[in-house]
Amino acid sequence: MGIKGTTAAEIAGSVRDQVASGELVPQMSLPPVRVLAAELGVNRNTVALAYRRLVEAGVAETRGRGGTVVAAVPQLAREGVGMSGDCIDLASGNPDPSLLPDILAAARRGDYSQPLYGVPAIDTGLDAWARADFAEDIDHSFRTLVTSGAVDATERLLNAHLTRGDLVAIEDPCFLASIGTMRLNGYRSAPVGVDGAGMRPDALRAALKAGARAVICTPRAHNPTGASLTEERAADLRAILSEHPQVLVIEDDHFSAVSARPYHRITPPGSSRWALVRSVSKFLGPDLRLALVAADAETTARLEARLSAGTTWVSRLLQHAARQLLLDPSVHELHERAREVYARRSGLLVERLHAHGIEVPHRPDGLNVWVELDVDGRAAVKALAHRGWAVRPGRLFAPDPAAHRGAIRVTTATITESQAGAFAAELAAVVAELRATTD
Repeated sequence: MGIKGTTAAEIAGSVRDQVASGELVPQMSLPPVRVLAAELGVNRNTVALAYRRLVEAGVAETRGRGGTVVAAVPQLAREGVGMSGDCIDLASGNPDPSLLPDILAAARRGDYSQPLYGVPAIDTGLDAWARADFAEDIDHSFRTLVTSGAVDATERLLNAHLTRGDLVAIEDPCFLASIGTMRLNGYRSAPVGVDGAGMRPDALRAALKAGARAVICTPRAHNPTGASLTEERAADLRAILSEHPQVLVIEDDHFSAVSARPYHRITPPGSSRWALVRSVSKFLGPDLRLALVAADAETTARLEARLSAGTTWVSRLLQHAARQLLLDPSVHELHERAREVYARRSGLLVERLHAHGIEVPHRPDGLNVWVELDVDGRAAVKALAHRGWAVRPGRLFAPDPAAHRGAIRVTTATITESQAGAFAAELAAVVAELRATTD
């Protein structure tokens, strides 16, 4: 390894050149600071600064006493993954296809015409609908824009205000994509525990005290737990955040149109940087890659700089289809049905689990039920797969992989009454077997 240079910039550049050429490969250890400083005849602080710059650029990562190594592309878990074979899929996190409208038919309706460069970045009709929708929940000025889904919105929002290495408060457990966003962009995670009423105030306060510069919160139908903020809890979180007006607050209201719970806002009036994000994937369809965003003027301007009318707008065809669907009374009726069906199905599983002595402490909203067990979650997932059931281990949804080892997530979007009863019985049997092996 021939790292060269006498300044931090030269040393970092030398490492980057060798990574690009393949001389240094992912997971390869870089020399200890003391050793490289001696070899190059420079101060240790110079090498330490070079390594810090490499970490900030995502070229290297630190492992405490394990030193500094060349970074690899993170291997991330993702949604939509079930099990092959004959397993009943309670793992994918997907909505029920029968409760989604016909996107193609909507795209063919109305006044769509092929846009050219220079057209407004947001469809006028969709913008009007979004403004009216957001105005029901936001009582001060805001601006709207469109992004390519909630994950895209969250990543753009963080990148507009933060830099690599910044601390972000995220729910624990949390949406899989949030973990991916943190790792891919080099942000540090400050896990904030969640109970049946949403983010815990004490945990949020601790994250802010530790220096979190942004907070990502799911106000209802939290994935994976199904928790929704109560009015009291939202007020508590607002009070805490009001003491930190400089912190970016992102509310990901992903289940808005089909949630059985009301929206309770955590963003205090004095927050200078905030965004409320409402994607349409759960109730119009995952392939309609679109999210509506309401935000303060500065944040909107920062995002508009990257979503300009010139070249980088979100497809106007997608926006047209979304507008047609959101204005369609029959789609509203479908959403009412979906709201009732999803609530009934998750409630059904909770009841069947209770009958077998497995308790879910709160009534979930959304597509999933979070089950805490007193046995290893991965072992339970494996045993259930052998019995023909696919679920996901809770540890995948934890910012800290060592957490939630006894939990599983069960997707109930398409579960039937007979499946709910059979699964609850099988899970109870698996738990009993695993307890017996550990006694």
